[in-house]
Amino acid sequence: MAEYKKISRNKVLLIACGALAQEILAIKRIGGLNHLELTCLPAQLHLRPDKIPAEIEKAVKIHRNSFENIFVVYADCGTGGKLQEKCDELGVGMVKGAHCYAFFDGLENFEKNSVAELRAFYLTDFLVRQFESFVWKPLGLDRHPELRDAYFGNYEKLIYLAQTDDELLDREARRCARRLCLEFERRFTGYGDLPDYLGDLNLKSNA
Repeated sequence: MAEYKKISRNKVLLIACGALAQEILAIKRIGGLNHLELTCLPAQLHLRPDKIPAEIEKAVKIHRNSFENIFVVYADCGTGGKLQEKCDELGVGMVKGAHCYAFFDGLENFEKNSVAELRAFYLTDFLVRQFESFVWKPLGLDRHPELRDAYFGNYEKLIYLAQTDDELLDREARRCARRLCLEFERRFTGYGDLPDYLGDLNLKSNA
């Protein structure tokens, strides 16, 4: 006899990028958002954004048997609109914006600064922690540092969008800027627009 799975109507499942796990759990804790459940896809998908829509589809189909309410905590993330198309097809919501830099900085603020910061390279708390595995090594700079100009020659500064006040992360972010030969700017954003997205996830009235 097949096992019966009851669909949860009093929870919202967040299918999120692993790079946002720490921030989402903090927002959930601070805001008392106990109706939110979290599952994450590997952060390494950002190295192959073309694969993100298909992986989201798999995750939604797996969890749809258990959750009536599902929300995707990804922005476009380099999918060229394909992720939004897939979420529309699946009937699930997702975060607005081009990428996490935009919603951490605040979509309005990020758009306002987009022209002035056209030659800026952004890091978040996660990317500062994972600089070696998400920037330095994937670009081959650990083996061929001379490629720095090919990848970053058109950039002028590194902007660290800080979610937390952490002296160790600040120092590491400055070190990342020096390694890339870029000017350094730190901008404290906190969690940006993300708490609003998560706080506005209302349960359906038939719970």
